[in-house]
Amino acid sequence: MERAQLKISLTEIIKSDKTINERLQEICNLLHLNVAHYDWVGFYFADTSKQELHLGPFAGLPTDHIIIPFGKGICGQVAESNETFLVDDVTAQDNYISCNIDVKSEIVVPIIVNGINIGQIDIDSNTASVFTNEDQELLEWLTDEIAEMYKS
Repeated sequence: MERAQLKISLTEIIKSDKTINERLQEICNLLHLNVAHYDWVGFYFADTSKQELHLGPFAGLPTDHIIIPFGKGICGQVAESNETFLVDDVTAQDNYISCNIDVKSEIVVPIIVNGINIGQIDIDSNTASVFTNEDQELLEWLTDEIAEMYKS
Protein backbone atom coordinates (compact mmCIF):
# COMPACT_ATOMS: atom_id res chain seq x y z
CA MET A 1 0.00 0.00 0.00
CA GLU A 2 1.31 3.44 -0.92
CA ARG A 3 2.20 5.72 2.03
CA ALA A 4 -0.44 8.31 1.15
CA GLN A 5 -3.16 5.63 1.09
CA LEU A 6 -1.76 4.15 4.30
CA LYS A 7 -2.13 7.53 6.04
CA ILE A 8 -5.71 7.83 4.80
CA SER A 9 -6.56 4.36 6.12
CA LEU A 10 -4.84 5.06 9.45
CA THR A 11 -6.74 8.35 9.78
CA GLU A 12 -10.04 6.55 9.17
CA ILE A 13 -9.21 4.07 11.95
CA ILE A 14 -8.14 6.82 14.36
CA LYS A 15 -11.30 8.85 13.75
CA SER A 16 -13.66 5.86 14.08
CA ASP A 17 -15.97 5.57 17.09
CA LYS A 18 -14.51 2.23 18.20
CA THR A 19 -12.76 1.86 21.54
CA ILE A 20 -9.13 2.94 21.74
CA ASN A 21 -7.99 -0.69 22.06
CA GLU A 22 -10.01 -1.71 19.01
CA ARG A 23 -8.50 1.16 17.02
CA LEU A 24 -4.97 0.28 18.17
CA GLN A 25 -5.51 -3.35 17.15
CA GLU A 26 -6.74 -2.24 13.72
CA ILE A 27 -3.66 -0.01 13.35
CA CYS A 28 -1.39 -2.98 14.17
CA ASN A 29 -3.21 -5.21 11.69
CA LEU A 30 -3.16 -2.59 8.92
CA LEU A 31 0.55 -1.87 9.28
CA HIS A 32 1.52 -5.54 9.64
CA LEU A 33 -0.46 -6.58 6.57
CA ASN A 34 0.36 -3.63 4.32
CA VAL A 35 4.02 -2.80 4.96
CA ALA A 36 6.12 -5.75 3.85
CA HIS A 37 8.98 -5.16 6.29
CA TYR A 38 6.76 -4.65 9.37
CA ASP A 39 6.97 -8.23 10.64
CA TRP A 40 5.74 -7.42 14.15
CA VAL A 41 3.77 -4.33 15.15
CA GLY A 42 2.69 -3.67 18.71
CA PHE A 43 2.04 -1.16 21.43
CA TYR A 44 3.53 -1.07 24.90
CA PHE A 45 2.03 1.19 27.56
CA ALA A 46 3.77 2.66 30.57
CA ASP A 47 2.97 1.92 34.19
CA THR A 48 5.08 4.68 35.71
CA SER A 49 4.34 3.59 39.28
CA LYS A 50 6.11 0.28 38.58
CA GLN A 51 8.55 1.64 35.96
CA GLU A 52 7.30 -1.00 33.50
CA LEU A 53 5.88 -1.25 30.02
CA HIS A 54 2.92 -3.56 29.42
CA LEU A 55 2.13 -5.13 26.06
CA GLY A 56 -1.06 -3.89 24.44
CA PRO A 57 -2.51 -4.70 21.03
CA PHE A 58 -0.11 -6.27 18.53
CA ALA A 59 0.04 -8.12 15.22
CA GLY A 60 2.63 -10.79 14.43
CA LEU A 61 4.06 -13.71 16.33
CA PRO A 62 3.26 -13.85 20.06
CA THR A 63 5.99 -12.59 22.37
CA ASP A 64 7.05 -13.62 25.86
CA HIS A 65 7.88 -9.97 26.58
CA ILE A 66 4.54 -8.78 27.94
CA ILE A 67 6.22 -6.69 30.66
CA ILE A 68 9.45 -4.76 30.02
CA PRO A 69 11.21 -2.79 32.77
CA PHE A 70 12.08 0.81 31.95
CA GLY A 71 15.64 0.95 30.66
CA LYS A 72 15.69 -2.65 29.37
CA GLY A 73 15.79 -3.34 25.65
CA ILE A 74 14.97 -0.82 22.95
CA CYS A 75 11.43 -0.27 24.28
CA GLY A 76 12.63 0.24 27.84
CA GLN A 77 15.21 2.76 26.65
CA VAL A 78 12.54 4.74 24.76
CA ALA A 79 10.43 4.75 27.94
CA GLU A 80 13.27 6.72 29.54
CA SER A 81 14.55 8.83 26.62
CA ASN A 82 11.14 9.81 25.15
CA GLU A 83 12.77 9.75 21.71
CA THR A 84 12.47 7.57 18.64
CA PHE A 85 15.04 4.76 18.58
CA LEU A 86 15.85 3.18 15.22
CA VAL A 87 18.12 0.12 15.27
CA ASP A 88 19.52 -1.11 11.95
CA ASP A 89 21.14 -4.22 13.46
CA VAL A 90 19.77 -5.53 16.75
CA THR A 91 22.80 -7.81 17.22
CA ALA A 92 24.96 -4.70 17.61
CA GLN A 93 22.92 -3.51 20.62
CA ASP A 94 24.19 -4.44 24.07
CA ASN A 95 20.82 -3.70 25.69
CA TYR A 96 18.56 -5.60 23.31
CA ILE A 97 15.78 -8.00 24.32
CA SER A 98 15.13 -10.53 21.57
CA CYS A 99 11.46 -11.27 20.95
CA ASN A 100 12.18 -13.50 17.99
CA ILE A 101 15.46 -14.88 16.63
CA ASP A 102 14.52 -13.71 13.12
CA VAL A 103 14.34 -10.01 14.07
CA LYS A 104 17.16 -8.00 12.49
CA SER A 105 16.04 -4.37 12.95
CA GLU A 106 13.60 -2.41 15.09
CA ILE A 107 12.06 1.02 15.42
CA VAL A 108 10.31 2.29 18.55
CA VAL A 109 8.45 5.61 18.65
CA PRO A 110 7.04 7.09 21.88
CA ILE A 111 3.47 8.29 22.33
CA ILE A 112 3.66 11.58 24.21
CA VAL A 113 0.47 12.98 25.76
CA ASN A 114 0.71 16.36 27.50
CA GLY A 115 4.48 15.95 27.81
CA ILE A 116 4.24 12.44 29.32
CA ASN A 117 5.38 9.25 27.57
CA ILE A 118 2.33 7.00 27.95
CA GLY A 119 3.61 4.27 25.67
CA GLN A 120 5.08 3.48 22.30
CA ILE A 121 4.69 1.71 19.03
CA ASP A 122 7.28 -1.00 18.46
CA ILE A 123 7.98 -2.44 15.03
CA ASP A 124 10.32 -5.35 14.35
CA SER A 125 11.61 -6.40 10.95
CA ASN A 126 13.26 -9.61 9.87
CA THR A 127 15.37 -7.52 7.46
CA ALA A 128 18.46 -5.62 8.62
CA SER A 129 18.79 -1.87 8.00
CA VAL A 130 15.32 -1.70 6.47
CA PHE A 131 13.73 1.28 8.24
CA THR A 132 13.95 4.59 6.40
CA ASN A 133 13.31 8.24 7.22
CA GLU A 134 9.94 7.70 5.55
CA ASP A 135 9.12 4.97 8.11
CA GLN A 136 10.20 7.22 10.97
CA GLU A 137 8.15 10.17 9.67
CA LEU A 138 5.07 7.98 9.20
CA LEU A 139 5.34 6.47 12.68
CA GLU A 140 6.01 9.81 14.39
CA TRP A 141 2.97 11.25 12.60
CA LEU A 142 0.98 8.20 13.73
CA THR A 143 2.01 8.47 17.38
CA ASP A 144 1.07 12.17 17.35
CA GLU A 145 -2.37 11.20 16.04
CA ILE A 146 -2.70 8.44 18.65
CA ALA A 147 -1.73 10.91 21.38
CA GLU A 148 -4.67 13.06 20.27
CA MET A 149 -7.01 10.07 20.81
CA TYR A 150 -5.90 9.97 24.44
CA LYS A 151 -6.45 13.72 24.92
CA SER A 152 -10.09 13.60 23.79
